[in-house]
Amino acid sequence: MIELLFNELSRLPEVEAIALGGSRAEKNYDEKSDYDVYVYCTKGVSESVRRNLLSAFCEKVELGNRFWEYEDNCTLIGGTDIDLVYRNLDGFIECVAAVVEGFRAYNGYTTCMWHNLLNCKIIYDPLGRLAAAKRRFSVPYPEQLKKNIIDRNFKLLHEAMPAYDNQIIKALKRNDIVSVNHRTAAFLESYFDIIFAVNGQTHAGEKRLASICRQTCNILPEDFENNLNDLFAHLFLNRKAVEKDLKKIIEELEKIIRPAEDETKEST
Repeated sequence: MIELLFNELSRLPEVEAIALGGSRAEKNYDEKSDYDVYVYCTKGVSESVRRNLLSAFCEKVELGNRFWEYEDNCTLIGGTDIDLVYRNLDGFIECVAAVVEGFRAYNGYTTCMWHNLLNCKIIYDPLGRLAAAKRRFSVPYPEQLKKNIIDRNFKLLHEAMPAYDNQIIKALKRNDIVSVNHRTAAFLESYFDIIFAVNGQTHAGEKRLASICRQTCNILPEDFENNLNDLFAHLFLNRKAVEKDLKKIIEELEKIIRPAEDETKEST
């Protein structure tokens, strides 16, 4: 069914490339894993055309969601979810280039789009433009990018006046559990961005981050998972313990950052 759907999508004149991403592309999926499909278009495909096409393959269709990118969120006949994300290829390449060639760092998730490109499975690409982009960005992890990610995100974690650790502690003192949850999520976004950067690894996204780091990263903070588990166990229950947990996480992270910074200086 999924191959028939890809074939129908490729017939649309606006579609210039199709790629499969996520766990289905990287072959670490199970029967419950959904399909992440990236449809690169020269211009928008009308909702009526998409509805007619998808209705033949899906038991549930939501068109034009814009919560993240522009996408159709569907459930295939048989119960497997599928997300079709519509992108402009030129715009996507510009975003990846800003990171890989322009060394731009963000507040977490810096290299996710680069990871998405490198690890996608190309389904349809008659002009070879998506494949060419994949070759263009199949390069060693830039040392300047590594430095920029570490600098920006470590300041957010601890060093800057509005750093996340201070915000979490303040929220705990106010008993503002919503803010505690919000700032802890942001703290972890920057934390994992740094770990992937230190290891010269592209960021895999939101799911199974601890296990992915354990499997793919040679350099991890001491007691990496235990420290995270302690933080989660104490988060809404014990303010003093949370302060200690955050301090330990930051101290162990800093130990792996310094050798990475020294290596960057030597290479430049």
